[in-house]
Amino acid sequence: MTDMYASLKSNVHMLGDVLGQTIQDSEGPEFLEKIETIRQLAKASRSGDVEARQSMLNVLRGLSDDELVPVAKAFNQFLNLANTAEQFHTISRNCDELVCVPDPVDQLLGRLLNGDIQHDKIIDSLNNLDIDLVLTAHPTEVSRQTLIHKYDALVDVLSELEHPQISDNERTQLMLRLRQLIAQMWHTNEIRQIRPTPVDEASWGRAAIETSLWQAVPQFLRRLNDKLVERTGQELPVTLAPIRFSSWMGGDRDGNPFVTSEVTREVLLRNRIGAARMFLKDVDALIDELSMSKASDELLSQVNNRAEPYRCVLKQLRKQLRNTWDHYKAELRGETGQYGDQLIIKAEQIFDPIHLCYRSLYSQGLRLIANGLLLDVLRRVACFGVSLTRLDIRQDAARHESAIAELTRYLGLGDYASWSEKEKQNFLLGELTNKRPLISASWEPSEDTAEVLRTCKLVAQTDGEVLGSYVISMASEPSDVLAVLLLLKEFGARHKMRVVPLFETLDDLNHAASAIKDLLDVDWYLGYCQGHQEVMIGYSDSAKDAGVMAAAWAQYRAQEDLVEVCNKAGVKLTLFHGRGGTIGRGGGPAHSAILSQPPGSVDGRIRVTEQGEMIRFKFGLPKLAVQSLALYTSAVMEATLLPPPAPKQSWRECISKMADYSVDCYRNVVRHDPDFVPYFRAATPEVELSMLPLGSRPAKRNPQGGVESLRAIPWIFAWSQNRMMLPAWLGAGESLQMAIDEGNTELIQEMIQHWPFFQARVSWLEMVLAKAEPNLSRYYEASLVPEELRKVGTGMRQKLQQGIEIILDLTGEQRLMEHTPWNRESVELRNPYIDPLNFLQAEMLARLRSSKDKANQEHVEQALLLTIAGVAAGMRNTG
Repeated sequence: MTDMYASLKSNVHMLGDVLGQTIQDSEGPEFLEKIETIRQLAKASRSGDVEARQSMLNVLRGLSDDELVPVAKAFNQFLNLANTAEQFHTISRNCDELVCVPDPVDQLLGRLLNGDIQHDKIIDSLNNLDIDLVLTAHPTEVSRQTLIHKYDALVDVLSELEHPQISDNERTQLMLRLRQLIAQMWHTNEIRQIRPTPVDEASWGRAAIETSLWQAVPQFLRRLNDKLVERTGQELPVTLAPIRFSSWMGGDRDGNPFVTSEVTREVLLRNRIGAARMFLKDVDALIDELSMSKASDELLSQVNNRAEPYRCVLKQLRKQLRNTWDHYKAELRGETGQYGDQLIIKAEQIFDPIHLCYRSLYSQGLRLIANGLLLDVLRRVACFGVSLTRLDIRQDAARHESAIAELTRYLGLGDYASWSEKEKQNFLLGELTNKRPLISASWEPSEDTAEVLRTCKLVAQTDGEVLGSYVISMASEPSDVLAVLLLLKEFGARHKMRVVPLFETLDDLNHAASAIKDLLDVDWYLGYCQGHQEVMIGYSDSAKDAGVMAAAWAQYRAQEDLVEVCNKAGVKLTLFHGRGGTIGRGGGPAHSAILSQPPGSVDGRIRVTEQGEMIRFKFGLPKLAVQSLALYTSAVMEATLLPPPAPKQSWRECISKMADYSVDCYRNVVRHDPDFVPYFRAATPEVELSMLPLGSRPAKRNPQGGVESLRAIPWIFAWSQNRMMLPAWLGAGESLQMAIDEGNTELIQEMIQHWPFFQARVSWLEMVLAKAEPNLSRYYEASLVPEELRKVGTGMRQKLQQGIEIILDLTGEQRLMEHTPWNRESVELRNPYIDPLNFLQAEMLARLRSSKDKANQEHVEQALLLTIAGVAAGMRNTG
């Protein structure tokens, strides 16, 4: 690495040295020497030394059973330590300019204020921002929570160590703490023994808020306010909450039989308990701080002119919060809560007394005190409400249809599932406007239907303030939305739940706008939605269905058409982007992703999923979270106030032809080659992934199905393990080549230069191509794939090389990612540590698959799981 990364390099070296000493203490000097030999040989192999590569393979193949696990563990641990050092570097005092970009909000405000946009319009845009980050569980998040906590503690130590005034004694103590943490990591089993439950996953989501975002949100808003005052002289309203948080953890039951109505109820209770606990801490701190007696008449009248009026108000609030905490904890234990009429059930019950104190301090000239912790708490209330996150519910459209069909058959009305769309709508609308109940108390539905009904009853009877949207997977017609609303109505819904159709496949995306038009043409529904419609765009399954190029263009066109349909209907549209962590699932830098959306599709409002590992990388530390919140805010403001240009007709025609061609290229391999599925199962650890106790959700929708039934996340995960990264590039290179062959090189260059959507696609394609390793995939193939199937891999690598050459020609670079040296260096730093894990993984897979003695494979299985975890850590984003 170059000198500009000296600080990062120093920390990686220090952590590696401590890990080496820990390994030596645990396993002995000879073992450490073997690890160092493997590392040096891997490094030489990377430089093209064929003999070094063979020597490394010989060492790995010669490992005894007792050495398999500690060798895999050593490289796995180093990669996690390198990730920790890199994560810290982005927030360090010594962060260099290529890594730490200037404050994006400050940059944007400067550009806006120096342009033609008036101050009032900027303030207006800030006040109306509605960014909802939806935290979701990650079925391929491999790091245990106990280790994540230790990585976070390491960051704290690194931060203290770089303090300029640190004493020798303090440094000694910090180094001792650092060694203790790494020793703890080494002696902790990295692989979970038990698969997490949905409740576990929900607790991890809350932990991200409690340990990081709770501090980061008010810090970010304080910084945003300071920049705004500096630039315009105006302050942000105390009620401003430009970014809020929702969650799918405990609410996403699509394909997950472990998410039941009882699980959802428990998660809702725990969310309320978590919020009450966090606000109790804040209110206790405020009671300690606000000892002054100078107060407004408004406040004094509330407390009958008692001394220390602020404490009087806050102690009453503290009592309510304690009651709330005790009440919901009792309900969680299955007991009856005792404080039904003395609970905090709405955010305004916390906000109002604190705002009263805030106004009083301001009126008495105590602005400095008002704008301290008191203001932070007000902003937490506005952001997190009474449940930390709002819980979304997700269910497959077919489950609702099946439930209503069972009901209509019981009532002797016929089979709802066999009716036409018009007949379904007529029935649903008739029942939605009918005051008598449809569901009879004597009806005994099947268990599947009963569970759907229990969920709808829970949603209907839960306060809307703690719920987000009801997302319908595989929605295609207005009846899919109306069916949910009817079921909620039957259980006395207390609020107007947002019901959100999710369009996932290529056909669904192409049909999305007409489906929403038909829905908004229903007069009853147009009245129900009150001028606002939310639509979810699925990135994962559309990319798995059609390949990244075709899926991306279908997503773009669907958004354009949805904007037009909603504008004509006079309805505000919120697009919910179901993005994953990887490029193959719609991932990529959030800033460029938002700025590449069609003009008019953001308009100050956006919902975006953030999955397991990306939650940790973006929001796991307060300083990182502040950066991420600033990036989201600036991107949404820019997309609203300075939207990208609409694509020229020539661009549209070019990308349309490329998309059509790419989907054929993609499906010819994935769907139409009879050897593809056997090759995929042989060349990747897809089958063995089921051994890992990862997320709560099964990897397949149908355990007996093929690739089509495999979920998008493990589909991506398996290909990242053998370093082919296939789903993120297959079809894209061929489509670019086709366009070039037709004489469109200059047009493509123009699209890269002037169209953010296409520029982002090419940039992300370059990123995944740089991470792909054809030589490693060739080794997996030689070790694991029958001879007659290897032609599939040969064809893939030819397509991969074609994509690399095209990108280099289009960008004029000598190497991939030449214009983003930080990303390139990050990948190259890890390769000598990932490579041995890949080679070892192929060896372990070969041993497992060839061995007939399955009972004595514990060492091999454990080593395999560690290699999977290590490769995932090295690749950073796995699904």
